[in-house]
Amino acid sequence: MYGYLLTALSAVLLPATADSFYSDKTSAIDSTRWLAARARVDSWITSMNTTEKAFIVTGTFSGTCIEDVAPIESIGFPGICLQDGPTGIRLADLASVFPAGVTTAATWDKELMYQRGSAMAAEFKAKGAHVLLGPVAGALGRSPWGGRNWEGFSPDPYLTGMAMDYSIRAIQDQGVQACAKHLIGNEQETQRKPTMINGKMVDSVSSNIDDRTLHELYLWPFADAVHAGVASVMCGYNRINGSYSCENEHLMTTLLKEELGFQGYVVSDFLATPQGVDPIKAGLDMNQPGPASLLPFIESHWGAKLVAAVANGTLSEQRLDDMVRRVLTPFVYLGQDKNYPTIDPSSGPLLYDSFGYQIPIPVTPAGRDVRSNHSTLIRDMAAAGTVLLKNENSFLPLNRSFKNIGVFGNDAADPSIGLLYPGTDGFEMGTLIMGGGSGAGRPSYIVSPLDAIKAYAKETGARVQYVTNNTAIAAGSLSGLYPWPDVCLMFLKSWATEGLDRRSLEADDNSAMAVDRLASRCPGKTVVITHSGGPDLMPWASNPNVTAILAAHYPGQESGNSIVDVLTGKVNPSGKLPYTIAAEASDYNTPIVNITGAAAEDSAAWQSDFTEGLFIDYRHFDQKNITPLYEFGFGLSYTTFDLVSDLTVSAPKSKVPTHPPVTNATLALGGNPNLWKTLVDCSTEVSNSGGLAGATVVQLYVSLPEESVPTGTPGRVLRGFEKVQLAPGETKKVSFSLTRRDVSYWDAASQNWVIPSGAITISVGFSSRDQRISSTVRLV
Repeated sequence: MYGYLLTALSAVLLPATADSFYSDKTSAIDSTRWLAARARVDSWITSMNTTEKAFIVTGTFSGTCIEDVAPIESIGFPGICLQDGPTGIRLADLASVFPAGVTTAATWDKELMYQRGSAMAAEFKAKGAHVLLGPVAGALGRSPWGGRNWEGFSPDPYLTGMAMDYSIRAIQDQGVQACAKHLIGNEQETQRKPTMINGKMVDSVSSNIDDRTLHELYLWPFADAVHAGVASVMCGYNRINGSYSCENEHLMTTLLKEELGFQGYVVSDFLATPQGVDPIKAGLDMNQPGPASLLPFIESHWGAKLVAAVANGTLSEQRLDDMVRRVLTPFVYLGQDKNYPTIDPSSGPLLYDSFGYQIPIPVTPAGRDVRSNHSTLIRDMAAAGTVLLKNENSFLPLNRSFKNIGVFGNDAADPSIGLLYPGTDGFEMGTLIMGGGSGAGRPSYIVSPLDAIKAYAKETGARVQYVTNNTAIAAGSLSGLYPWPDVCLMFLKSWATEGLDRRSLEADDNSAMAVDRLASRCPGKTVVITHSGGPDLMPWASNPNVTAILAAHYPGQESGNSIVDVLTGKVNPSGKLPYTIAAEASDYNTPIVNITGAAAEDSAAWQSDFTEGLFIDYRHFDQKNITPLYEFGFGLSYTTFDLVSDLTVSAPKSKVPTHPPVTNATLALGGNPNLWKTLVDCSTEVSNSGGLAGATVVQLYVSLPEESVPTGTPGRVLRGFEKVQLAPGETKKVSFSLTRRDVSYWDAASQNWVIPSGAITISVGFSSRDQRISSTVRLV
C-alpha cells in the first residue's frame, strides 16, 4: 500500500545531479529506509491517544509560521512548520527572492530548475521550515489573464511537469518537504473563494473539466510531482465539476491516491476546508490553519471535533490513523526528526504583520542570514530566463562605444513603496521583480535596472540619463535630455497577483503610448524590456523604430544585474517562451469567468466550462491556424544554431500492447510503472553556426496519427527538450527518451492510457513552429 511513495522519496535523499534521475526513470529506492520510517510512525500511532492524533492533522496557529502542526510531547514529536512560498521563504528576514516559476520555465534548463529548488530549500531549512509550500502546477496557466500564473511554470503540461519533477527532487534532497499545489483547476482568481456578494455567501467558481482534458493537461504535472516523490499536495479553494477541491473524493482519492499511487498527505489551502468530516472521508489529511486565537472568526472543523467524531462512529479510527501516518512518515523519512534547525525568530513578527495586525513587538528579533551565495544563482537564472524576441540588425548586445545611455519607464528604478510589494494593489513607480500575494518573498535588497546600468556606465565611461515616469514619456516631456542618448532602454511592467486576475494583457501605465512616443524620438535604437508574469500584448512590436525586445519575466532580487548581463553580451540570451504571445487579445480562447450585477449572487452561475478541452496556448493557435506574434518555445540568440543531422529513432522491434501491461509492482509513484518506461529513443546533432558561444533549446514534439485518435487531439505536443551550450562551430549530439505516457492519449471509456495505431510523427526544432527535422514510428 505504501510502496508507491517509496519509489521516489528514498531516491530524493540520495546524492544526485539533475541529470542522474533519468538514467533510469524508475529509480531504485531505499525501501528498507522507508519501511523503517513507517514502522517508527506506526509505533507512535500505537502510543498516541485520539486527541493527540487529531491534533497531528489539525493545524495549530502558533504565531510563528504561516501554518503549523503542534508538538506532541508524549512521542517526542517537535511539530511541523509550513511556510510560503514558491519564490522564497515569505515570512523571513535576510532570505533570498528567487526568479519566479514562469522565469524558471523560460530557462528551459533542467539543471537550473534543480539548482533553484535546492538553494531555495536550503534557505527554508536554515529558517527552520519543514515544508516549502510549492512548487506550483495549478494554476497551469489556462488563461493568460490568470493572476497567479507567474507562480507556476507554463501552460504546457510537459514543461510544467519537468519543472515540478526537478524542483521537488531538489527540495527534498535538502531534507525539506515539497508541497505541490493547487489541486486542481485553480485557473482564475476571480471568485476563487466563497465570497460575500451583496450580503449573500456565494460559492467559488467551478472549473468543469472533462476526464480526458483533466488527465492530459491539468493532472499531468501532478503525476510528475507524485512520481518525483512529493511529500504533500495542496487542494485549493475552487470547485471541480461542482464539488469543492478539498472535499472532492474523485480528485483526492480516486485520482491522486489510487490512480497515481500518492502516499503522502493532502493538505488544505489556508481556510479551504469545508465543514464536517466529509472532506476527511473524501481524502483530505490535514486541515490548515486550524483553530486560531489570533483569528477568532475561524471555527475549527477538526481538532477536538475529530475526537468526538471517532467516539460517535462518524469517523473511523483507522482513517484517522491513515491521516497521521501520511503526515508523519515523510517527516521521519526526510530526517526532519533529527537535529532540524529551530524556527527563525523573525518569522513570528513577520507573520503578525502579514495579517495587518499592528502588534507592538518589544524586541524585534534579528533574522538568521540564510542567503549564502544564492545571489549568483539568482542572477544567472534570471538572465537565462530572459527571452530575446526581436533584435533588428543585431543591435544587441550594446556597443561599448555607446557613451550616452538613456533609461526610461517606471519599471527602471527602485520601488517607491519599499521592498515588500503590496497585496493586490500594485504600484506605479519602481521595478517589478515578482508578483504579489503568498507566492511572493521578502527581499532584503533589489538591484534595479537603473542602478545596474549606472554601474555598467561607470565601467565604460558612459553617462546615464533617465526619465522613469511613463506619464511624462507618453506626453513627450523629454526636454531634459541633452544630448540625445545613443540608445534608449525602455522598461515596462505588468502587475500580477494572488486574489486578482489581470485586467489587461498590455503592460501597465500607458505603456503603448509611452513606447511609441519614445521610439519616435529614438528611431532605430529603442530597446524595450518587459517584466511580466505571463504573455504581454505588444502593439508596438512591429514599430520599425523599436529595434529590440526582451521579455525578462519576474527575475528576483538581482533583476538589474541579470538584464545588464544580457544587454551587454556578458550573457548570450538563451531563454525561450514558455507560453504563446498573441497579436491580439481576442486570439486567446480562455477568458476569465466574471459575473457582475444581481446574477453574481447565484452560486450556480459561477461555472467555468473548459470546453476548449486540450486546446490551450499553442495547441489552440495551431488548431485555429492563428499566427501568433511570438510562438511557444521561441527565443533568439546573439549567435545562430542549426540541426545538422537527421533524426534517428530507436523503438522496440516487436509491437507493444496498446494499453500499459498490468503489473503487480507496488514500488512506484505516478501510476502504472509501465507508463514511465522508455519506449522510443531519439537523437540528432545541433551546431553553433555563428560566431559567439551560446546555448539553445532543442525541442521535440509528438503528433499522434489523426486516423486513430479521438476528436479533440492536438496536432502536436511538446514531449522533450534539452538545453545545449555550444562554442562557435561546435556540434553536439542531443538525445531524447519518450515514455509510454508521452506517446499515449487518455481514453475515458477504458480509463487508461492508450498508444494509437498508425504512424506517430516525431519532430525536432527550435520552437513549436520551427520544426526542422522529423521521423515516424509505429509502436502497436
